[in-house]
Amino acid sequence: MYRLISATPSPYARKVRIQLIEKDIPFDLVTEVPWDSTTQTPQHNPLEKLPVLICDDGTSVFESRYINEWVEMMHPEPPLVPKDRDGILAVKRFEILGDGICDALVLMFWENNRDPSRRSPEWYARQERKLVGGLAELSRVIGDKAFAWGETFTQADISVATVLRYLDVRWPDNPWRQQHPNLAAYSDRMEKRPSFAATVPVPQIIRDKVA
Repeated sequence: MYRLISATPSPYARKVRIQLIEKDIPFDLVTEVPWDSTTQTPQHNPLEKLPVLICDDGTSVFESRYINEWVEMMHPEPPLVPKDRDGILAVKRFEILGDGICDALVLMFWENNRDPSRRSPEWYARQERKLVGGLAELSRVIGDKAFAWGETFTQADISVATVLRYLDVRWPDNPWRQQHPNLAAYSDRMEKRPSFAATVPVPQIIRDKVA
């Protein structure tokens, strides 16, 4: 059985958890705070990032996008990526947008946790522009469709829906739901799926100094 090292608020780890659940793949969940000195993450990922999927033979697969690609190849049923070229490229584009928004949001979170005298308003504003632009693009291309791409649930939905819920955790005062009601409705629909209901993100207490 696989082991998945995960952090409870992480949208990256949540993407993998959702995919494993959607494919009905059993796994043991190991919850950690990757920023604390007690983490075992460096033993399994030289980049010291979560999530990490550990196989029965002890080998590890890391970086959420690569893990999901690896799982899709190793466990192709039910498929979460289209088989045709255009479909594959479309889903990957959603993954890039979702991860880009997540990356910007994480950088904004840590910038806010720095000493006020060391913060960079220009750096923060740059990340915020990425987030705002990414959301506008998602809102445009998804519109009022039931799924991000095509007529069925795919990895595109995993990428998009996880970042939307993460906004509620890390940026609760942002009016993205009012600005993009179609994305808010889409997010609410996705959160009703069992795989999403079982992986609701919650903040963790970071005990070591990070920023």
